[in-house]
Parts: sequence; structure tokens; C-alpha cells
Amino acid sequence: MILVFLANGFEETEAIAPIDILRRNGQKVVTVGIGEEVITSSHGITVVPDVTEVDIAASDEIDMIVLPGGMPGTLGLEGSRTVQDMIDYCAENGKYIAAICAAPSIIGKKGLLKGKKATCFPGFEDFLEGAEFTGEPVEHDGNIITARGAGVALEFGLKLVEVLSGKPAADKLKEAMRCV
Repeated sequence: MILVFLANGFEETEAIAPIDILRRNGQKVVTVGIGEEVITSSHGITVVPDVTEVDIAASDEIDMIVLPGGMPGTLGLEGSRTVQDMIDYCAENGKYIAAICAAPSIIGKKGLLKGKKATCFPGFEDFLEGAEFTGEPVEHDGNIITARGAGVALEFGLKLVEVLSGKPAADKLKEAMRCV
């Protein structure tokens, strides 16, 4: 199961594109609302998440968590005890942690990027504590996947498929979606 956390002010492309791509791959994706039952994106689009943060708990069923960026959505995720606990759980259990745009700053501040290649939205590099900042569109290092921003949301989603299901699955989706 993949948990995608949504807080008010999230960047919709960074959340919805990966959700769509993962579901096209047959992954079980659960959207999790932080603080509300209806979440409003940074551009005023309202989304009804599958569950709220009070409905989830760490379990072996979790394969990955996804943290979309956007402001103030990233700050909402960072301030959530549930999100912090899930990041800790994934880090301790070798589960995937994926973050895009400003959201890699959350895992950077926790020290989880030390010695790892990472990328983020320009201006957030200083929060990637101990990371080797590359500036690449998408980076995958160990159990961490980071991406630069909304413009690479499809590439980010395809990388998530690749780490979960292999490159052939990602390539098949890329071709089917005419991303080539």
C-alpha cells in the first residue's frame, strides 16, 4: 500500500499525477488528509481524501509514503505528528519515502538524506541536511526518492513505479501514456 499525504496548500500536480500513474500500475494508493476531511490545493482545487490521518497506523502493509510539495502544504505535512511518525516508521523499516518539490526538506531536516543524492525545488537546498544535492529532475538513492517540482511530476510517478515494480513496468506505462 502507498500512502499519499495531502495537507491544505498541496501542489495538485505533484500529488495527482503520481497517484494516477501508480494506480494505472495496479498499486493500492490511499490518499490521507491531514487535519481536514476535505483538502484544498494551492490553486483552490478541493480533494476528498480516502481517509484522514486519524484513520491510519504504521503497518507492514505500507510499501511507500509520498509527500507532495506546495506551500503551505509542505508545512502542514511537516507539522503533522502522523506524517512524522510514518516517516520514522518507513526509515526504520526500509520502506520507501518519496518527496517532491519543497517536501524533501521535511526528510532533510530529519537527517534522513545524509550521504544520499537528493533534489528539490530551487531554494530548498539548504534544508537537505547532509545530502549530495544534484539538481536532477528525480533522484533515487536507497529507500529515498526525491524530485524537483510540478514540471517533473510524471517522471516522479514513473520512478515510483520503477522502484516498486521494475523498469519494464515503468517503461510500459511511459509508452502507454505517450511520455516518450
